[in-house]
Amino acid sequence: MELLRNAVRPYAWGSRTAIADLLGRPVPTPHPEAELWMGAHPGDPSRVLRPGGDEVSLLSLLDSAPAHHLGDECVRRWGGRLPFLMKVLAADEPLSLQAHPSAEQAAEGFAREESSGIARNAPHRNYPDPTAKPELICALTEFHALAGFREAQRTVRLLDALDVPSLRAHRELLAAQPDADGLRALFTTWITLPEHYLRDVLPELLDACVAHVKERGEFALECRTVLELGEAYPHDAGVLASLLLNRLVLQPGEAIFLPAGNLHAYLHGTGIEILANSDNILRCGLTPKHVDVPELLKVLDFACGDMRVLKGESLDANLTAYRTPADEFELSRLDWTPAESGTVHLDSPGPQILLCTKGSVRLTSGHRENGSLPRELVLQRGHSVWLAASDPAVEVRPAELDPDGQAQVFRAAAGSF
Repeated sequence: MELLRNAVRPYAWGSRTAIADLLGRPVPTPHPEAELWMGAHPGDPSRVLRPGGDEVSLLSLLDSAPAHHLGDECVRRWGGRLPFLMKVLAADEPLSLQAHPSAEQAAEGFAREESSGIARNAPHRNYPDPTAKPELICALTEFHALAGFREAQRTVRLLDALDVPSLRAHRELLAAQPDADGLRALFTTWITLPEHYLRDVLPELLDACVAHVKERGEFALECRTVLELGEAYPHDAGVLASLLLNRLVLQPGEAIFLPAGNLHAYLHGTGIEILANSDNILRCGLTPKHVDVPELLKVLDFACGDMRVLKGESLDANLTAYRTPADEFELSRLDWTPAESGTVHLDSPGPQILLCTKGSVRLTSGHRENGSLPRELVLQRGHSVWLAASDPAVEVRPAELDPDGQAQVFRAAAGSF
């Protein structure tokens, strides 16, 4: 049971307040702060704080004693690698429109690019590693996102409501085949449009969106998103592609799971993200970075319909788990109020990371029954702790509630064994 010091990633789309406020630092910050990483990603591993004041990379600890820290089963399944990465993600501006490959696609793509001699850090590399990258994002604040292809008939209604002259033929294409194949055909048409065509059609689309918002039409939220994206990326095919996706607004505690092939973009808000420890991203647009359309089309899942919003499964009065098909991770949330202030018992055969997001909590680790003295640690808001697989079970209870009468912890763990 050891405290962590975690890296802050300063991407341009980040917030100048959210992460700094969580960590108790002055706001606003001089530069945007987008993500707080907790884990053993080679690009920015967490640092484990030792009792004497020394620090050591979590990545180095795992390399030195994988079975001790990860447990035998985790080592067997993931080869001595921590399979998950937990982040605080704080977006003030939209992220790129992107999808991630399946395990099979990642392994094949990685082997292909390795044999082609493409450097792993090359800007046009699609598969820097051979692993899948499923994700889950759980809202800390109201959180806005695009995710998954909307039901095709509803997208036809959206295009009817906008009635953009240069998109009428495209509307007919989808209306004639309102299913995954029709969406693939329309998406492929849009994402491969030449820039001179986009320079003509996007202003028409934006004008139609302005009119629809003024009319307070059925798709006003979708149109506001198109206007925001069109202003930031005026000649980007991703603005058109955003018309095909579900527009989501998550409330705190709600989450979405993003499996392989799901096209998505986070728009605004702060959340806890947990993902497989991979860098494999296929971008679609809303970015100056490399976009490989043929490879993207191999990966995308064009199945359409509403995105399922996860509320979490209540395991007891203080513990909620977000169940997903991902083997690499499981996220759970611990909450306390004056009415529900019980102790949560955490025992896992694998590694865990705990992050306090509200109030403070007291962690007690040890085996009183065999006479050993228990260890105690108070975890303050913004602080996180590493629990190795070999650590004894931990009891978690509130130390101090925040002014709203709450304490909260998020727990990242490897997927259920």
